[in-house]
Amino acid sequence: MELHGLKWSDLSYLAPELTLVISAILLSIIDLVLPKRVSRTLLGWLSIVSIVISAGFVIHQLGVKFDLSAFSFTQGEPVRAELLHYSYRVDAFGGILKLLFLIATGLITLMSIGSIKKTEIPDVGEYYYFLLPALIGGMIMVSSADLIALFVGLELLSITSYILVGMRKLNGRSNEAAFKYIVQGGIASAMILYGMSFLYGISGSTNLLEINNALAQTSGSFTALIYVAFFLMLAGLGFKIAAAPFHSWAPDVYQGAPTPITAFLAVVSKGAAIALLFRFVYRTFYGVTGTVEQPIYNDILFTIAVLAAISMVVGNILALRQRNFKRLLAFSGIANAGYLLVPIAAEFGFVHQANFSEFTFYLIAYTFMNIGALAVFAMIENASDTEQTRGFAGLYYRAPWTAFAMVVLLLSLAGFPVTGGFFGKLFIIIGALETQKYWLVAIMIGASVIAYYYYFGLIRQMFMRSDIEARDLKPTIPLAIVIWICTIITLLLGFFPQVILNQIETIFSMTKDLFMVTG
Repeated sequence: MELHGLKWSDLSYLAPELTLVISAILLSIIDLVLPKRVSRTLLGWLSIVSIVISAGFVIHQLGVKFDLSAFSFTQGEPVRAELLHYSYRVDAFGGILKLLFLIATGLITLMSIGSIKKTEIPDVGEYYYFLLPALIGGMIMVSSADLIALFVGLELLSITSYILVGMRKLNGRSNEAAFKYIVQGGIASAMILYGMSFLYGISGSTNLLEINNALAQTSGSFTALIYVAFFLMLAGLGFKIAAAPFHSWAPDVYQGAPTPITAFLAVVSKGAAIALLFRFVYRTFYGVTGTVEQPIYNDILFTIAVLAAISMVVGNILALRQRNFKRLLAFSGIANAGYLLVPIAAEFGFVHQANFSEFTFYLIAYTFMNIGALAVFAMIENASDTEQTRGFAGLYYRAPWTAFAMVVLLLSLAGFPVTGGFFGKLFIIIGALETQKYWLVAIMIGASVIAYYYYFGLIRQMFMRSDIEARDLKPTIPLAIVIWICTIITLLLGFFPQVILNQIETIFSMTKDLFMVTG
């Protein structure tokens, strides 16, 4: 028996997504029937439970099993399946990224429980269960093997993000940010859809594998249209990634959004869009040679490399003069989008096959150091009611252990040795060197040096500035848990980077998971 091309037996492959769908529906019903006097924090804890269950399904699909007799984990073969007429992929590519997004959203939800005030967000219940559809959208994006499924996931993530950004209904800055985000996001979505229409017109299909086969056979006849389709989609996805020069929305939206949603946009939304671009480029354009005068695939990789370089330079230079912490992280995020684009631009081939592991390792490091830094900021914001970097003044004297954690997170963001951020950048640089992209490596190193200035400026504030009127700071228990989880993982990534890298390479297969070669 089939359900519109989906067998009932195939629903088990969608267990992670279905868990979140059912949970979001149940949470919305609970919110409606729950007495107003009962705290909506309960919905936040229930959201975390649903995320943990979904993560358990993803871990099972990745082939990780717990051996009770030896009390240890064993790594088996990951589940690989194609659903809905090959439009949806269950594989290690999507599984690894889904697990990361689930962990990130769980930490962001926990962070929200410790920092969101009802006076700031009147409908706290809606806030918690809107995070789940946004997460589902990101999970769909990393598993899509069809333009339609890809666009559905993208829009589910985008539309719920627009709502979450505007959750502070009584805050004029939040309303302005939501308006800018939805207008510019709508334009970006239209560009992506327009680019998709050209690919469909050329190939007669929305399936990425079939599009690739069609482009490889007809590239000489439709070279101009292929370039137009790619540039339209790159512009639209560049907006979602917040890569320069498509970054103008990011500072205002990051500043106007509730702090946990800023973390969600910086990590889950950005990560899902870059991962989508990763699969799209390699699955759709790999091997599309074009002509000698116009080598399409090489031009596409070069364009992404240029976009990465512009983002790294623009993001770090504009961050230098920022005094608002969330705007500073927005420009830092633009630069980090550039770093994450480098593994896509570094051509996969005989001399370089670690694109995905380089990308994923840095995304893992970026996730934890960003969420941790914003959790520290949420504590300061709630205590001093300021978003300016001066709020960090004298943090060492007000909360010494939190200051230590923030130093670790900032050093990792800057790429200081023996942190997760350092090894993430180092692996990306080595990959770019293997493909002889020396100019891109030089820009990456130079941009990282610039970043040291504003990150160390924050550290200087914490240790060499003092606020006489400031009182001691005590993070709430949920915030403290988030801060220390992120700090510890950031340190572990720095001390044992090869463990994570080897695990990614053990689970992931470039041919089976990215190029969709079966057998």
